[in-house]
Amino acid sequence: MFTGIITDIGTVTKAEQRGDMRLTIACGYNMDGVDIGASIACSGVCLTVVEKGSGWFAVDASAETINCTAQGQWNEGRKLNLERALKVGDELGGHIVTGHVDGVGEILSYEAEGDSHRLAIRVPSDIAPFVAAKGSITIDGVSLTVNNVEDADGKTTIGLNIIPHTASVTTLGTLAAKQAVNLEIDVLARYLKRMEDLRKS
Repeated sequence: MFTGIITDIGTVTKAEQRGDMRLTIACGYNMDGVDIGASIACSGVCLTVVEKGSGWFAVDASAETINCTAQGQWNEGRKLNLERALKVGDELGGHIVTGHVDGVGEILSYEAEGDSHRLAIRVPSDIAPFVAAKGSITIDGVSLTVNNVEDADGKTTIGLNIIPHTASVTTLGTLAAKQAVNLEIDVLARYLKRMEDLRKS
């Protein structure tokens, strides 16, 4: 379990196709304190540490993971938002994040607005019922608040504000139009939608 508060930016230094994709990720973590088998969220994807060394760790990404996450996410040289798993007693600064990607969104625009940036993302139709203004969503592993939701012509677009701090300590500061991003809906929205569906059945 995670909070969507990024603690490091890693870089994919090697992507090796074995039975699964073995990814080596350079990071700033003190790996002496990270056990083999530990979970690290990599741009919103919960992955298991299978190897480690000074300033790096390796994970295996299955074909299912590759297919269900943003295109180009695992290319060599790609920057990734990193977050270690939540520990009991840690500050819950964002919201409850599972590290399971619900869908892939498309950046429609990323434009300066004051000192911040205004981000517009087209979300898949199956995720649309789970997003709401002032609700939480995870974008590439980053916990954010949805500013507004627009439904038009059968498509749903969400608007978010990226403050300078968030842009500087995550990969969100380098977003561009047409880029794909990993989306995870708020787990509370998931349960509320399920309850609503059961009431209607």
